[in-house]
Amino acid sequence: MTNQPIQKILIANRGEIAIRIMRTLRRMDIQSVAIYAENDADALHKRMADEAYPLGDGELSATYLNVEKIIAIAKKCGAQAIHPGYGFLSENPKLVKACEDNQIIFIGPDTRSIQLMGNKIAAREFAVKSGLPVTKGLTGSLDDIRANANTLPFPVLIKAAAGGGGKGMRIVRKAEELDQVLETTSREAKNYFGDATVYVEQYIENPRHIEVQVLGDQHGNAIHLYERECSIQRRYQKIIEESPSPTLTEAVRQKMGEAAVKICHEIGYRSAGTIEFLVDDKLNFYFLEMNTRIQVEHPVTELVTGFDLVEEQVYIAMGMPLRFKQNQVIQRGHAIECRIYAEDPARNFLPSPGTMTLYHEPAGTNIRIDSSIDGPAEIRSSYDPMISKLVCYAENRQQAIEKSIKALENYVIQGIQTNVPYLRALLSHKAFDTNKISTSFCEKEADALMKQMALQRKALPDALKLTAFMLYDLHKNQWQGTDPVDVWSQIGYWRHHSGPSVKVDEQEFQLVIHEFSPGSLQLQFKKEVVTSSLISWDGKCLAFNMMDQPEMAYFSEDDEGDTLMSIGGMQFKCRRTDLLNDSIDYGQGSEDEAGGSLFAPMPGRVLKVNVKEGDLVNRGTVLLVVEAMKMENNIVAPARAKVDQVNVKEGEMVDTKIQLVHLSEQEI
Repeated sequence: MTNQPIQKILIANRGEIAIRIMRTLRRMDIQSVAIYAENDADALHKRMADEAYPLGDGELSATYLNVEKIIAIAKKCGAQAIHPGYGFLSENPKLVKACEDNQIIFIGPDTRSIQLMGNKIAAREFAVKSGLPVTKGLTGSLDDIRANANTLPFPVLIKAAAGGGGKGMRIVRKAEELDQVLETTSREAKNYFGDATVYVEQYIENPRHIEVQVLGDQHGNAIHLYERECSIQRRYQKIIEESPSPTLTEAVRQKMGEAAVKICHEIGYRSAGTIEFLVDDKLNFYFLEMNTRIQVEHPVTELVTGFDLVEEQVYIAMGMPLRFKQNQVIQRGHAIECRIYAEDPARNFLPSPGTMTLYHEPAGTNIRIDSSIDGPAEIRSSYDPMISKLVCYAENRQQAIEKSIKALENYVIQGIQTNVPYLRALLSHKAFDTNKISTSFCEKEADALMKQMALQRKALPDALKLTAFMLYDLHKNQWQGTDPVDVWSQIGYWRHHSGPSVKVDEQEFQLVIHEFSPGSLQLQFKKEVVTSSLISWDGKCLAFNMMDQPEMAYFSEDDEGDTLMSIGGMQFKCRRTDLLNDSIDYGQGSEDEAGGSLFAPMPGRVLKVNVKEGDLVNRGTVLLVVEAMKMENNIVAPARAKVDQVNVKEGEMVDTKIQLVHLSEQEI
């Protein structure tokens, strides 16, 4: 337990957590070493590190999950320690053992703690022995679970035993659905965690998900840094977290903290970790699991306590005792974290990988963004869809909510779809404001949240969208240095025609230009005449006055020649329909050439092919399973049909332009 100074740390991870760790290491004057797969050669974590080493190409098992390669790189570069971040190998005892065998410090708990608490089945058993309340559960092989499923009341929750981060979890409400969901969850667990073991537990309706942050050192000390409320989840994935929990009383908060510290003492835990609880409507709490790593949502704890959890992890790994006692940990203010995902809320949250054409982060006092990018980038289907975390701090919860909403309105991501509008709708919902929520809130309020998104979008005046777009469109050639000296020679035909026509998303508008000169514009939309003037353009943000009111809009262009415009946190696709677009083949026929073709809804990998040529299928039959961003997506038959062609194989990478299957509809 003697102190071991560390001068260089290899980060066995990628994305925002790798960058977040590097920031702390830089402040501590410790060198950082990045590792990267071939498709991450231009990634920010690689560019930001003091040193970076390639992992090669291939599946995750050959890159970020390859313990042998990671250890070899650590030895080659002389790193004294490895920080695993979260996900990937962070709770894999194989990496810990390899570090021990090669005299490399693992910045995390020991092998025993990871094996005991990292497996949900073992953790539940330990919690029972420690006197903590737990929900009823069922373990064993898939056959054992099937045979004994009638001992648990439905609904039940199926979980990957080695899972975490909301992955490998499914609720089953009917006994007849159990078998299929068991197989799917087991397969997903094997693919993501390398362990197909699952277990089943009683599902508590409308619970709260509240977790306690803990720290333990190598000297037997353990403390908690209070709790985080993580009840806003979708598909069992946390999307909004906050601290302190607005649900707990001070008495329950103290009991949960004491229970969390008790577990740490009993297992001799050393490092940062999280004890997760389910809390019912009477504030009874039940042990759920322990995550033996730093959590995605750790920034909210850092903002309300003032401690850097990564820094504390490093000091603990050096063998130092905890640098503060329990009575020195104080919660102040309120922090809210929003996870920004590459997904499309309008298409049932399908992953939305692709080329990001513009990226702009909001800024301001007590606004923190942990991001994996620093500009336009390629968002790949082979990794988790989380782009960044927006964390806002204020004196109280209401102010933190308002600050988060404002920050989301100024978070601009173009070229792909994101959940930013959905997060705005969540934070604006009255039930969130009054803390009338549970882990099933997003599911129960799905329709209301979609309507809220639509209302927020509809509330943006058409005149504002059209004015912003036309100001950009009429000036862009000038900004790009290709505009003729006489602007009217470019647009003079409007004098003989009704004016420009503009398509915004799927809606077309006819405009009349009354006056235009560089820097100012007067246009008529229906009977409304709008006067506007340009304030500034910085290459992505257009600042302008409309009817003497200051406004802002962000612009980029995609590879199809469309203009992408963002106002108030919402993205619009705009096009001048009175001008020819070079990217469109206007000679193309308008008939339905696709026929019964089915295409992937997003780029991904074909996980399973369930049909062959000549098969007859019914509406809803699962034809293929495409995996994208660690989620399985079923491609189903839209109607009763015959399979004419199957054009892909299992394991093949596909994009949205590849025809997967061709069907011919059959009469019933």
